Amino acid sequence: MRSPTPPPPPAFEPEFIAGLKEIFEQRIVFNRMLGLRIVAVSSDSVRGAIAMREELIGHFTYNRLHGGVISAALDGLGGLAVMAAIGARHMDEAPAQRLHRFGKLGTIDLRIDYLRPAIGERFELTAQVLRLGSRVASTRMEFLGADGKLLSTGAAAYMVA
Repeated sequence: MRSPTPPPPPAFEPEFIAGLKEIFEQRIVFNRMLGLRIVAVSSDSVRGAIAMREELIGHFTYNRLHGGVISAALDGLGGLAVMAAIGARHMDEAPAQRLHRFGKLGTIDLRIDYLRPAIGERFELTAQVLRLGSRVASTRMEFLGADGKLLSTGAAAYMVA
């Protein structure tokens, strides 16, 4: 006999999503400088995007995105996935109260694998939380071309308390 499928987690309130966007896209100044944008947020995964700009070029001959931009963007999106998972864990709290839980979030470990050159006008990113513990969260991230081709992958651990 199959066990019943658990109900889907409740959707985030618009106020919570707006607060996450404000923190991630505006208050984290480095994300703003990179042009990192939130595309979608759910309790188990997040999606983001970044547009190519001249300031982000790492190899001028090929107009290739700098590897540090890829690393920083994946790290940021992994952190966003942890924020969403923490927010989902505390749905009994008001959105504003949940948004204050991110003050101690920090990267402990980050690994990036560069698979293909990042050449293009726009890039997509995804991140999901593999495990959210009381002190540490583990994530997996992907950096994709606009055509959906996998360019880089990442894995990270974040301090949450």
